[in-house]
Amino acid sequence: MTSHELREKYLKFFQARGHKVIPSAPLIPEGDSSTLFIGSGMQPLVPYLLGEKHPDGTKLVNSQKSFRAEDIEEVGDNRHTTFFEMLGNWSLGDYWKKDQLAWFFEFLTNKETGVGLPADRLYVSVFVGDPENNIPRDEESPAIWQNLFETGGIPAPIVELITEEKGSEEGMQEGRIFYYGAKKNWWSRTGVPANMPVGEPGGPDSEVFYDFGTPHDPKFGKNCHPNCDCGRFLEIGNSVFMEYVKTERGFEKLKQQNVDFGGGLERLAAASNNDPDIFEVDVLKGVFDALRKNYSWDYGSVEIDQKSRMRIVADHVRAAVFMIGDGVLPSNKERGYVLRRLLRRSIFNAYKFAPGFSNLYPLVRVVTDIYNDAYPELSQQTKKIQEVFEAEEMKFMETLERGEKEIEKRIKEHNGLSGKDAFDLFQTFGYPLELTKEVAESRGYLHIGLLQGFEVELEKYKEKHRKLSQTASSGMFKGGLVDHEPQTIKHHTAHHLLLAALRQVLGSHVLQRGSNVSSERLRIDFSHPEKMTKEQLEQAEKIVNQKISENLEVKREEMPKAEAEKSGALAEFGAKYGEVVSVYSIYNKDGSVFSREFCGGPHVAHTGELGQFKIKKEEAVSAGVRRIKATTI
Repeated sequence: MTSHELREKYLKFFQARGHKVIPSAPLIPEGDSSTLFIGSGMQPLVPYLLGEKHPDGTKLVNSQKSFRAEDIEEVGDNRHTTFFEMLGNWSLGDYWKKDQLAWFFEFLTNKETGVGLPADRLYVSVFVGDPENNIPRDEESPAIWQNLFETGGIPAPIVELITEEKGSEEGMQEGRIFYYGAKKNWWSRTGVPANMPVGEPGGPDSEVFYDFGTPHDPKFGKNCHPNCDCGRFLEIGNSVFMEYVKTERGFEKLKQQNVDFGGGLERLAAASNNDPDIFEVDVLKGVFDALRKNYSWDYGSVEIDQKSRMRIVADHVRAAVFMIGDGVLPSNKERGYVLRRLLRRSIFNAYKFAPGFSNLYPLVRVVTDIYNDAYPELSQQTKKIQEVFEAEEMKFMETLERGEKEIEKRIKEHNGLSGKDAFDLFQTFGYPLELTKEVAESRGYLHIGLLQGFEVELEKYKEKHRKLSQTASSGMFKGGLVDHEPQTIKHHTAHHLLLAALRQVLGSHVLQRGSNVSSERLRIDFSHPEKMTKEQLEQAEKIVNQKISENLEVKREEMPKAEAEKSGALAEFGAKYGEVVSVYSIYNKDGSVFSREFCGGPHVAHTGELGQFKIKKEEAVSAGVRRIKATTI
């Protein structure tokens, strides 16, 4: 089964059970205020899991583009990718465990309407409870699973609490259903209950694993169990029963019981192929076919280290294509830095595979063609994406030259190379560790301390960004705001006023290209080819303050998408919307519209609540994109 066929089957399966198909959100989170990228299907739906009404109802399904930067270093084995599609279905206070587990089991095992996997290859895990946080053991899910398996003639013994140590020691114990703790069977965006911030939703989950039947690798422990990392088992779906929220008093029940399911499309395709190598799935294998045709790189016959390099190239090229398609451009900051790192890792590994090779941009069309049915808008940007690839490849070649000079300089100054030198070269110049190692070895300076020192510095860097990511993730509120403080909401409304003012001053070509709204300030990125003059900035500021002084009404309306577009509502750059959308309008005193945007809110009721508006800074972001930071007092 191809990935496209599997995606379509999944959507149709849940449509037939009353679900509304919603579009994939862009990889960039709305408002820029959560994680750098969408990393799970539920992330754009947090407001509705917390109780806000969704325009498309209480039963939703989609395939969400996702990217996890923390997996960049893991890519190279047979099951890690950075970009993936997450199949998801949600119940927003509608159905619960019995329907969810039965439907997913049916989708997995039914040949006509689903994947058609053998039921005896499936194993499941459930939540044992968390007494410290007063969260009870899940008794309902194991009973449902036992009935589903045993109805099909498959014995389903339950294995009690499994830890990594106990699992390795005791193994499968002839079990089918396994109890694990919060580390494995609790889901929230910020991890286990103890790590969750106040206001964060979460809940126990039940994961399904596919057994490839491959031999256990003892380097991962004495015996195998579903959560073993040896590769025999692959998690293919996770049903989260999201009914809790962290409060100052501990964990309390949400006002509704939610189902939040996520299943990796590529992982399900690998299971349907009965092949543990996720890179044999059609959407990645298509890139390998192009490499074999154009460059004589044969994935099926190369050595394991070369196979690893090909996986990095295929994964990173695909991820970069989707990122650029959603508006990310290479830079030295935030999303642009991640994109640059992907492109340079893919170029470097291609170069190491075939010295002298650096031209990857022809692979762009391969990727856009593969995804044309599901994401036709990607194909429309093929030329633009190729240009970004080509420009970045040229810059990286220059970087390699600068890095070599910097190495020589440091060797001369320090009479050798340290781990910190290696990390500085990697972080500051983008110079790969592998090349630093080669140069150090050729000069007699390669030693264990260099590698250990590099790892120490890298872990410091990762820990810093893990904390930043968790802090950002804990702040993912509706409308993409950092929090729901009154000042943040005021800045959100001022953001709408500023965009409308900029379009008045500069022209209708001005469109939002990104934003970040907090209690400290608002930030808007917008399309404009040149630096704004002092007079233009003063004029925009004056218009916003005038509209604040008029105390205009701010009104939310739900309407069909086509009607919203016809009314002139501005859409978030790169976003896809359902058939019914939320629109916020700010009305002039004469009843005409001053500002109208697709938006989830929240906002103040009248602009007079905002206070004095002040533009603090205007600067360039990238070619054709400017940025303004402003505040209200």
